[in-house]
Amino acid sequence: MRVLVAPDKFKGSLTALEVATAIGQGLEAAGVASRLLPLADGGDGSVAAALHAGSVPRPVTVRGADGRRHSTEFAFDGTTAVVEVANTCGLGTFPPHELAPMTSSSYGFGQAVLAALDAGARRIVLCLGGSASTDGGAGLLAALGVRFTDDAGRNVEPTGGTLTQIAKVDLSGLRDLDAVELVVATDVTNPLLGADGAAAVFGPQKGATPDQVRELEVGLRHLVDLLDASRSPAADRGGDLVDEPGAGAAGGLGLACRWLGARRVAGAEFFLDLLGFDAAAADCVAVVTGEGRMDGQTLAGKLPAVVAARSAARTVSAVVGQSLLTPEERRRLGLEQVVALAELTDVDPSRDPDLSRRLAAVAGERIGRQVRSLAVAGRQGAGRGCTRASPVHA
Repeated sequence: MRVLVAPDKFKGSLTALEVATAIGQGLEAAGVASRLLPLADGGDGSVAAALHAGSVPRPVTVRGADGRRHSTEFAFDGTTAVVEVANTCGLGTFPPHELAPMTSSSYGFGQAVLAALDAGARRIVLCLGGSASTDGGAGLLAALGVRFTDDAGRNVEPTGGTLTQIAKVDLSGLRDLDAVELVVATDVTNPLLGADGAAAVFGPQKGATPDQVRELEVGLRHLVDLLDASRSPAADRGGDLVDEPGAGAAGGLGLACRWLGARRVAGAEFFLDLLGFDAAAADCVAVVTGEGRMDGQTLAGKLPAVVAARSAARTVSAVVGQSLLTPEERRRLGLEQVVALAELTDVDPSRDPDLSRRLAAVAGERIGRQVRSLAVAGRQGAGRGCTRASPVHA
C-alpha cells in the first residue's frame, strides 16, 4: 500500500518538496508508505520540481531583479531545459522589502535561456511565474541579442520605465532559435494591455503606484508597436498577440515569448506530463495533493484540480494552508478530504514554516489512518463512485 504525495508549494511558506516531505513523514507514522513527487505549474519552484524528478542542475550567473549578478540554476535532462523567471530575476531576487517596478528587467531570464541553448537543449520550458518586471519581455530579447536604441542611436537598456525611450529595434544580433522548441508553461490568461493586462493587474503587486501603472501601460503599448514593425522570428505566429490569452503573463514576458515563436501550454497539465505523474501514480492506491490556499478558483484548472482529475479511480486527499472550499466544490474536485493547516492551530501557520511542516505531518498522519481504514474496508479501489467522507477539520 503506497500513497503518491504530489503537492504544489505553499507560497511564501514551504516549497513543494518541503510540503511533500512533511506529508510523507506523517503517512509513514501511520504505517503507510509514500512516494514523493513535488509539483509545479510553471511558476516559482518549477526548476526544483524538475530536479527532483531526475533532471540535473546547471549553474548559471545572471542579473537579478535589482541588476546585481547572482548565481542560480536551471534544470536539464539532456534534451529539455527548465528555466524560470523566479530564480533568475523574479521578486525573490530582491533584497527583503525592496521593489523596483520601473527599473526591473527580465534580462536575467534571457541569460538563463542563453545558457540552456549553449548547453545543447532542444526544448526549453519557459516558466514565467514570480516575475518582478513589467518590461514586456524586452529584457529577455536584449539578452538574446536584440538591440534597442533611442532617437540618437544610443543603446537603451530596456526596463519597464525605459520602453518609451526606444525608437528602433535591431534584430541582426538575435540568437538563432530555429533548432530549439520553446514552450511557455503558464496558467495565466491575462492579455498584455487594458484593465486585465500586465500593468493594471500585476503592476501593483510589484510595487507600482497608479501613476507608474499608467506609465508602464504606455510603455508596453509602445513596445508592441515596435515589435509589430519588426520581423518576428516566428514566421507562423500570425494574429494579434496583444489580445492573446497569456500575453500579459510575467509583466508581458508572455508576449515576447510568443513573438519568439514559443507555444503556450497549460502549465499544470504540462508539468504533470514532464515530471511523470502518471507513471509515479501507477502503483499507488491514493494520492495526496495540495497548495497554500484552496478556494473556488482551484476548480478552474489549478494544479490540485488537474492532479485530482488525473488520479483516475484513486482516492485523492488534499493538504492546504487554508481552505475556503464549500462541500459542493470539494465534491466537484473529487477530493476525499481536505485538511487545512489553519484549522489545526490558533496561530497563522503561513508565517511560521517550522509550524507548517509539523502540521503538514499531522495532516499526513490523519490521511494515512483513513487510507488504512479504507483498505481494511476493501474500499480503496472504489474511486469517486464511493460515498465520500466529510473533510477533516481540527
